Amino acid sequence: MRVFVTGSTGFVGLAVVKELLSGGHQVLGLTRSDKGVEQLKSQGAEALYGTIDDLEVLKKGASECDAVIHLAFVHNFADFAGSCATDRAAITAMGSVLAAAGGDRALVITSGTMMLERGKLGNEDDGADMTSPMSAARGASEPLCLDFAKQGVRASVVRLPPTTHGPGVSGFMGTLVTVALQKGVSAYVGEGQNRWCAGHRDDAAKLYRLAVEKAKPGSIFHAVAEEGVPLKDIATEVGKQLNIPVVSISPETVGDHFGWFQFGAAADNAASSAKTRERLGWTPTGVTVIEDVSVIIDFMKSREV
Repeated sequence: MRVFVTGSTGFVGLAVVKELLSGGHQVLGLTRSDKGVEQLKSQGAEALYGTIDDLEVLKKGASECDAVIHLAFVHNFADFAGSCATDRAAITAMGSVLAAAGGDRALVITSGTMMLERGKLGNEDDGADMTSPMSAARGASEPLCLDFAKQGVRASVVRLPPTTHGPGVSGFMGTLVTVALQKGVSAYVGEGQNRWCAGHRDDAAKLYRLAVEKAKPGSIFHAVAEEGVPLKDIATEVGKQLNIPVVSISPETVGDHFGWFQFGAAADNAASSAKTRERLGWTPTGVTVIEDVSVIIDFMKSREV
């Protein structure tokens, strides 16, 4: 297939483009920079210059391809509702083009396990926690996408864990290490038993490929290799690798220590991928998040040189 990929030069996008090309597909990647154009060309993909809020460019990309993998998201937490509205507009623009084209067209969008209810093991059939304003805003993209299944599009959703890790700085891990470097201690909240589900970005890339190839319309998948890793275990490994103290901070002072990331540091986000594995035959093989801590830290240090 020829696949249009938004967010094609991002942390996960780089791996998705590589996986698609290795699988024999052609890739048209959306990028907003000359550097991104060169990156895509070096991988053997084509580039389409534009941004996620340029709906005409998105329609053009979708119209020239058999499928769309939508990874891009505007991470503007000062206007999170606006970022989510931009996401929905992009999904609507690309999904409408695929529906009008007919045939076996696929639309795979990106969501997150953080949209699920906290404190329980979430699964693929669970919807977003509508009692949380952030979850409700972000989660609205899922039914919008899946509704295109009624129009003949093989629409599906991939939920990424907040700890999608690999050689780079992304998600919760990048922020956790950054705060540890800034504060000189590796911290967890309370007893540190709140859990983060996790998965390697290369395994996530394989899941996106499988979804675009054979997902049934209306499906939701979890790119989760580890259902829930206690934050204390992660913080302990970060402290070990950085050779700094590992400390517990009280819930009352989490904001002072972690700043805007307090929501992540205190999050209990466990999720299963059992149904994903059964439905797509997806088997994650990447290293664990604990094993990847040293790789992430080495990458971050290399950027400082």
